[in-house]
Amino acid sequence: MRRNRYCCEVESDHTIELLRRFNEERDWKQFHSAENLAKSICIESAELLECFQWSEDATIDRVADELADVLTYCFLLADSLGANPDDLVRRKLEITRVKYPVEKSRGQATKYDQL
Repeated sequence: MRRNRYCCEVESDHTIELLRRFNEERDWKQFHSAENLAKSICIESAELLECFQWSEDATIDRVADELADVLTYCFLLADSLGANPDDLVRRKLEITRVKYPVEKSRGQATKYDQL
């Protein structure tokens, strides 16, 4: 599998709008409770993990498809909660930045309370 680091641009608002339209056309919003979306994230995450179950050499196409499923449900859950995915990630990044200061955590896999 080819690995590119930092190769994406985030367009959450546009993506969420596309997902809304897709679901409205099919009348699927009725099935998208927060609970159902959270369950779907877990199920699709397991399918993503399955790509690597017996080998680290998973195909990029299969991984990309499963990752897209996970991200789709994450976007839908955030939208159903009235949250912006970009804002959620940035907020959590700031929290994590405090927990893992560079001078203590660089090159370490240690949990923040053990640094």
